[in-house]
Amino acid sequence: MKKWLLIIPFLFILGGIPFANRVYPLIFGIPFVLAYIASGIILSSIILFLLYKWEQKGEDNVS
Repeated sequence: MKKWLLIIPFLFILGGIPFANRVYPLIFGIPFVLAYIASGIILSSIILFLLYKWEQKGEDNVS
């Protein structure tokens, strides 16, 4: 059930790009769309890390 969290990065990047497709405002000197994609990559990494930790806890309980 927790693996459904993997749909969030997919929807964040592919579904949000048409709405975030702007140059301005600049965030830390980079266009908004690039900052949006970078935040999607960070979000994906966090979700994958959480799923990895949850899977490790599940394996510990089995053995």
